[in-house]
Amino acid sequence: MAIADRLDLTLRLVRGADRISLNELADRLGVSLMTVRRDLDELQAQGLVQRVRGGAVSLATPAEEAGFTAREPWQAATKQRIGAAAADLIQPGQTILLDAGTTAVALAGSLAARAPLTVAVLSLQAAERLADKPGIRLLIMGGESRPGERSLVGHLTLRMLQELWFDCFLMSIGAVHQELGWSEFSMEDATVKQQALCRADQTIVVADSTKLGVRAFARVAGLAEVDKLVTNDPEPGSGQETLNDIRDAGVDVLLV
Repeated sequence: MAIADRLDLTLRLVRGADRISLNELADRLGVSLMTVRRDLDELQAQGLVQRVRGGAVSLATPAEEAGFTAREPWQAATKQRIGAAAADLIQPGQTILLDAGTTAVALAGSLAARAPLTVAVLSLQAAERLADKPGIRLLIMGGESRPGERSLVGHLTLRMLQELWFDCFLMSIGAVHQELGWSEFSMEDATVKQQALCRADQTIVVADSTKLGVRAFARVAGLAEVDKLVTNDPEPGSGQETLNDIRDAGVDVLLV
């Protein structure tokens, strides 16, 4: 895993738990305690976390978090490949629910080529990418815009999901692990994804390989509760092991 991606995951794990131990970080990230300590020292130097005995606590509030903007450039080329491959799985005329997250937004740019489509979006960034595209009927799923992420969450989003049915849910994910399954760093985002999974004939997960072998804070679903994963080939280690577990659960895996 690239250092920038690992630092991002470390920071999101700390923020998701408020306080987290060194051992838990090492377990969730599949790295050594020495690596965890070094990464926390770097994040502390940036004023993002505070090292405490045996672990770390978050210093920044979600509203101060760069969030989506900070993550968007990381693995950008990989996310574009994943997005293009996932878009190729969509048939013209379908009704699509598109999740929030950097990979989902990268995917949004490829959906216009599959028009005509009806696309409901769960993020303001995705809405901006698809607005006024020929052949795209755009639905914005309402709700509250989560600071730093601009994902749409809350009662209004869940209520709107209950009123609609989709051919396919294109779901992004923060982490996936054999024990916890698909998981997210925000409980609000996890709740929206849980509802969305129940409102589509098919679910395709889009995620780069840095998410493999990682456990986030809030469980979304078990491994077998999605149909397909589009990702890039992970490096040997926990990511490859998790990919094998996903296949064993009956999920179709497409590597790009």
